Amino acid sequence: MDLPTSPAAIFEVTEANFETDVLNASIDTPILIDFWADWCGPCKALSPVLDKLVDEYQGAFRLGKINVDQAQELAGMFGIRSIPTVMLVQDGKPVDGFAGALPEGQIREFLGQHMIVPGAAEEAPVTDDDTPVEAPAEAVTRLRREITEQPDKPELRLDLIGALLQAGQATEAETELSALPADLATDARTNTLRSQLELAHALDGAPDLAVLRQRVQADAGDWEARDLLGVRLLLGPDPAAGLEEFLYMLEHARDWHDGQAKKRLLAAFATLDDAALVSACRRRMASLLF
Repeated sequence: MDLPTSPAAIFEVTEANFETDVLNASIDTPILIDFWADWCGPCKALSPVLDKLVDEYQGAFRLGKINVDQAQELAGMFGIRSIPTVMLVQDGKPVDGFAGALPEGQIREFLGQHMIVPGAAEEAPVTDDDTPVEAPAEAVTRLRREITEQPDKPELRLDLIGALLQAGQATEAETELSALPADLATDARTNTLRSQLELAHALDGAPDLAVLRQRVQADAGDWEARDLLGVRLLLGPDPAAGLEEFLYMLEHARDWHDGQAKKRLLAAFATLDDAALVSACRRRMASLLF
C-alpha cells in the first residue's frame, strides 16, 4: 500500500513514533489509525476512502497507518483481532473505532459523532460580540423566508433544521430532514442534526426535571430516569450536568440498554459547541472505557 506524499495529513505509524506522532499529537488534532496489511483485500478497499476523506476534511483530523505485520506490538496494544480496523485517538487516548471496510457515508457519520467535520481546523471567522442573539423562533421565520427567496441554496435547509430543533419543534425538524436532497443526506452537518433529533425524541412523553431528579435521588440505579435526566439537562439548562449523568451510567451500568450511556455521550459530543467541555468529557469517557 503506497502512502500519499503528504506526511502532515497521512503518515506511517511505528513503535518509534507512536507516542510523539499519535498520542501527543492527538491532543491538538484527532488521529485516525488505520490497521492494515498487504494481504488484506478489504484493507485495500478502505484505504482510498480514508485517504480521500482526510484530504477533504482539510486538517480536521490526521490519518496514521499501521501495518499489523510490521508493528505487532501496537496491534496487540489496541487489541486488534481483525483488519481493517480503524481507531480514533483524541486527547492522548483511544476513544472509539470500527471494524471492516465501512461505506464512505458511515465513516462520515462516525467522524461527525466526534465533532470532526470538513474544514474544522480552519480559523473561525471573527464575529461582533455586540450582535444581538437571534431567538430560535425568529431564526425559523427568517430561514423559511430565505428558502423561499433562494431555492437554489439547499444548504439553508440545514440551518432551518437546526433552528427548528433549538425551538423545540422536533416533528417539523424530522420532516425537513426526511425531505433533504440526496447530496445533503450524507453531509456531516446532517449527521449532527440527526444526533440532535434523536436526543430530542428521547424526551417525547418524558417526566419533567423535578420528577426525574426525585426518581434518581430515591434510587441511584433507576437508569431510565437517570438517562432521561441527562438528556433534559443536556438540551436544557445544564449540559455539563447532563454529561455527568451519562458518565455515571457509563461507570456503573455500561451495558444497560445496549450501551445507552456511550451512545448518549457520542450524540452529545455531536451537539455541543463547548469544545473545552467536550474535550474534558472525552478524556473521562476514554478513561472509563480503556
